[in-house]
Amino acid sequence: MDGKVFVTVEKGMRVEVPEGTKILDVLPQVKDLIEEKYGSLDNVVAARVDGHLVDLHYKLIRDVKLDFIDAHTVTGRRIIERSYVFLLTLAARDVLGNENVLVEHSYNQGLYGRLRDREITYSEIEQIKEKMWEYVKKAIKFEFVEMDRKEAIELFKKENRDDKVRLFETMYTKTVTLYKAEGTDYYDYVFLPLVPDTSYLNAFDLIIYPPGFVLVLPEPKNYRKPAKFEEIVMLYKAFQEHRNWLSLMGLPDVGALNKMIVSGKAKEIIMVAEALQEKKIAEIADKIAENISDVRLVLIAGPSSSGKTTFSKRLGIQLRVNGINPIVISTDDYFVPRDKTPRDEEGRPDFDSIEAMDVEFFNQQLMALLKGEEIELPRYNFIRGVREPSGKFVKLDKNSVIVVEGIHALNPITTAQVPGYTKFKIYVSALTQLNIDDHNRIPTTDARLIRRMVRDSLFRGYGVIDTLRQWPLVRRGEDRYIFPYQEEADVFFNSALPYELSVLRPLVEPLLQAVPKLYPEYAEAERLLKFIRHFEPLSTTFVPRTSLLREFVGGSLFEY
Repeated sequence: MDGKVFVTVEKGMRVEVPEGTKILDVLPQVKDLIEEKYGSLDNVVAARVDGHLVDLHYKLIRDVKLDFIDAHTVTGRRIIERSYVFLLTLAARDVLGNENVLVEHSYNQGLYGRLRDREITYSEIEQIKEKMWEYVKKAIKFEFVEMDRKEAIELFKKENRDDKVRLFETMYTKTVTLYKAEGTDYYDYVFLPLVPDTSYLNAFDLIIYPPGFVLVLPEPKNYRKPAKFEEIVMLYKAFQEHRNWLSLMGLPDVGALNKMIVSGKAKEIIMVAEALQEKKIAEIADKIAENISDVRLVLIAGPSSSGKTTFSKRLGIQLRVNGINPIVISTDDYFVPRDKTPRDEEGRPDFDSIEAMDVEFFNQQLMALLKGEEIELPRYNFIRGVREPSGKFVKLDKNSVIVVEGIHALNPITTAQVPGYTKFKIYVSALTQLNIDDHNRIPTTDARLIRRMVRDSLFRGYGVIDTLRQWPLVRRGEDRYIFPYQEEADVFFNSALPYELSVLRPLVEPLLQAVPKLYPEYAEAERLLKFIRHFEPLSTTFVPRTSLLREFVGGSLFEY
């Protein structure tokens, strides 16, 4: 390779480099541009070559368009997180041998993990942390390896890593993408790029959290500084409850799910999953009934696309079983007209701001109801972006409760005029516990984003690019307006269904495939495509018409 290639980078800058040059070696040549946009060369953790996501060791062998992935973007954050998991599991193997380490779910600004077969000790945690720092100081390179799928299956069989074997046996690709730690024989399955080497991973902590541990990750806005770990006990318990549900269904990971779908057992999984959710909803309704002498207002909140609307309707049915008449109100119907929607710092509509809700009108109607007056509920037309009369008139009777669902339902501003002792507060979120394998978790935000993309496309008049562009604003709004109130809830409800991503795959895949390569959203679309393709597809015909999933795919018995 003695030729030259031309690399076009952001803002139209063009540099000439020898054929075979790594992207990592191009960065110093465009240092001024990178520092202007990203603050530092170190903040670039991956790149897009003609739209495709690659690591920084990728060699340039032809003329290309090159874009950089910032550590502080969603994709960059995922790359940083997965790189830390690789570092953790590499160090854990050195300390624990072949004991299986599971990285299960997010927990505040970190990841909760455990050993599969026993409780980890404080001494072992300290040894693993020390080994991680040792690797950081050595700047061990992460090497990309494309391996024949059957060869990879044999490799992981020898190491008794059954999670990888199950997954690869249900994949239909000729090869699989692995990473290897330079100078070791440690391989792991990674479907995203990793950072170039372990020296990038110098802002973490590893703490004991019986029966497992928490890997504390960097702050979202500064990946060179470890975040402060804070417990969210109810959230942790909700994750553990879902893990127990998966155990009942025999679903340790996506590979196991795929095998059951292929073997014709999808209906069994769906029926058990739906029954477990219904049982939980019934238990919540029973708690409300036990306190019905005080409760006048049931508040249901949670982040975007958590299934609050269907949950509230199903809860309403269970309340009726208890002799309680629910009047269900959605705060989504109290949006201001779209042309009145507040704008963020960059002038984009901020639909998840509490200012996007007509709080004054909502409180007027709420207080009128509590005084015994009859009101007409509004209905928001998401296609036209305006609030319209619904023709539905409601009035409280002696056996009634008001059920309010929406992202701001737990915010004290929303129901400021109602005494606290009359409220029963429920937090709903899709806290998926089913992971791709032992080391590749399914982020709850990704599951919710895919739900939202499908719903937006089918029912709200938004294309997938619009949803992807809006998502950072949604996440910011959740951090500001929703997550701070989750611990105030009396009950957590986990709306995740273990089979849902298999159902959503056929619906979201063509949407993601249609994102043009030249669009900035292509990198995120490509990442989500790689993620969703781990799931064996399922038809929506398998989904019960009362399922929470019907809120996103259509065909529900409930009216929305």
